[in-house]
Amino acid sequence: MATRTTDVLVVGAGPTGLMAALVLARNGVQVEIVDPKPGPTRESRALGVQARSMELYAQLGLVDQVLAGSYTAPALQFGWQDRATRRIELTVLQDQVSEYPGLHVFEQSRNEQLLADALTEPLADQGRTVRWGERLVDLVTSGDSVHALTDGSGELTQIEARWCIGADGAGSIVRRLLDIPYEGVTDPGRFWVADARGVSGLPDGVINLRFGSQDLLLTFPLGPDGHQRLLGVVQSGADGDPTAPTVLPPIAERYGFSYREVDWFAHYRVHHRTAERFRKGRVFLAGDAAHVHSPVGGQGMNTGLQDAHNLALAIVDVIAGRTAPEDPDGDARLDRYQAERQPVARHLVALTDRAFGVVASRRRGRAVVRRQIATRFVPLVATVVPRLPVGHRLGGYLGQTRIRYPMSDAADPGDGHQDHPGDDQNHNRNHKHDHNHKHSRHAADDRIVGRRLPPSGSNHTLLRDFSWQLHCYAGGTAPADDRAALGLPDWVTGPHRLPVDPAAGLDPSRLYLIRPDGFVAATAPLDDPAVLQAALRFHGLASGTLVR
Repeated sequence: MATRTTDVLVVGAGPTGLMAALVLARNGVQVEIVDPKPGPTRESRALGVQARSMELYAQLGLVDQVLAGSYTAPALQFGWQDRATRRIELTVLQDQVSEYPGLHVFEQSRNEQLLADALTEPLADQGRTVRWGERLVDLVTSGDSVHALTDGSGELTQIEARWCIGADGAGSIVRRLLDIPYEGVTDPGRFWVADARGVSGLPDGVINLRFGSQDLLLTFPLGPDGHQRLLGVVQSGADGDPTAPTVLPPIAERYGFSYREVDWFAHYRVHHRTAERFRKGRVFLAGDAAHVHSPVGGQGMNTGLQDAHNLALAIVDVIAGRTAPEDPDGDARLDRYQAERQPVARHLVALTDRAFGVVASRRRGRAVVRRQIATRFVPLVATVVPRLPVGHRLGGYLGQTRIRYPMSDAADPGDGHQDHPGDDQNHNRNHKHDHNHKHSRHAADDRIVGRRLPPSGSNHTLLRDFSWQLHCYAGGTAPADDRAALGLPDWVTGPHRLPVDPAAGLDPSRLYLIRPDGFVAATAPLDDPAVLQAALRFHGLASGTLVR
């Protein structure tokens, strides 16, 4: 039997597993990745890449390829049956939130191919490849390692790794072998989905959401000449499995559109589930292996990409030797993954569950709600919201850029999720502070702490080296380049001097400690950096010694 050793074994080479492997390999971590598929999927399954995921691709140097190969949907067009009502301009809501506004339609198959291609070189440097056609058979943990048995075309291999990431989908064998409950429900209703060409009668180039008295129609643009992804709810009581000839003609008549041909049609049940835990010893769950929900909102693949990015960078910190001396195995740092990402997943599952209940229910009361949404609520929102600060918060919410993680023991344990639109006061007002309080404010008291760093000039470009960083937005008045005097380890880069930018809400009188994933770990006055050490300790990392 062949044997292999590695730092991390990734089970599953979908978008989540490939993202985890790429971030790890780019940072010098030894990775084995296995998947029973013969190669990247050819189906277009998940579609949209949200703004936050585009920022991850930018950090990896891949965003230009996504932009070149994607079809950007700038707006969400609502309607009632065959009548369009109003649209919400996604790019307007997000243009002050991210450099990548709108929904970038870049199918799952293309995400997988992009990540697999990018992974080729760093894996080759390790003498490895993605092991397509190799499935996990068994997995056990023992002391400081994980032992896996895989089967590649009848050839068994034993893999010993320090950690394992289960990114093998909703039916995860990793999760089952660990006996981790997958809590939630399977909705009795079913979705149908079709890729159609020559679609006409619907506004082209935008996302369409049409409500009806008994069902709905959701469409995404896939390309020119009416190439669209169509999605709806299977009527209850329908005989047999739904097919394109039985489903699409009445839907087209009801919603006032036509189509030339159908490339692909499928149907599936909707699950709303979250794993009881995302970590068990040296094994982690990510993506659909950890949580699954309805496709309403186009958040699923993006959440998996962000799970992988978060977890991989925690592992990088441990392998790079940045952990506190009393915690050489890095458990405190690795525990941040579940503490941060599980609340995001639970919040998203609950939200999409409620949304699915509204849009898919055939109860008369829900039909009335759908009509009111399409004909009254949306026109009001489309007219008023873009003019208000809440509009950009809504844009950040849709683009997954408003996630907030707890960054201190004093933080609200419920903070680890996307803020509801409207929960906060205006973003800029939250970062303008009274002079008498700015020197005494604790890191966790600043509303920017725990959030992803707002884009300002070239600050996101600095993140491409995946380092912990110190930023100062005071122009030429930044402190000297003496991390030792600030009590910070030498693996924290900076202070990076950046231009004053009041519009971004970045206070020139403060230092900002930025994690490798771009989240703000802490802020501190220029003359009192001790709180930065506390933030590193909170993450289970060595904090240096403050020089007085």
